[in-house]
Amino acid sequence: MLNTYRRAALIGAITAGAALMPTVASATPASGVTGVIISQVTVAGKDYILRQITVQPGGSTGWHYHDGTLYAVVEQGTLTHTESDCVTTATYSEGAAFVEDSGAGNVHIGRNLGTTPVVLDVLYVDPAGSPLSESVPNPGCGFQ
Repeated sequence: MLNTYRRAALIGAITAGAALMPTVASATPASGVTGVIISQVTVAGKDYILRQITVQPGGSTGWHYHDGTLYAVVEQGTLTHTESDCVTTATYSEGAAFVEDSGAGNVHIGRNLGTTPVVLDVLYVDPAGSPLSESVPNPGCGFQ
């Protein structure tokens, strides 16, 4: 029940009648990450994609950025989010919501440094047809 209202808000952002569409898309080199698209619709040149992502303990999203804005809620676990300057900017625990801005100037990685899986509910608002993320090389940080 903790995240029922948050989940409803994310789903509410998706236009009614959105088609269910499973796909696999993740930044490279992701490790221990799975994702399932719950809903997807394109409106006025933008893709609205609701996805549930699971990051296993020790897993990471790989270094990447997004072409659009990402809105997320942590359903379970704790996500450590680090930017390309190698400084941890935030740690998000169960119930936390966060936003990832778009563009190549916003390179980051999400890591699960805990012992339980991290489960995220994510709404991507992307230019129509763009990938969910754009993979980039490690910017020189001592971790992957």
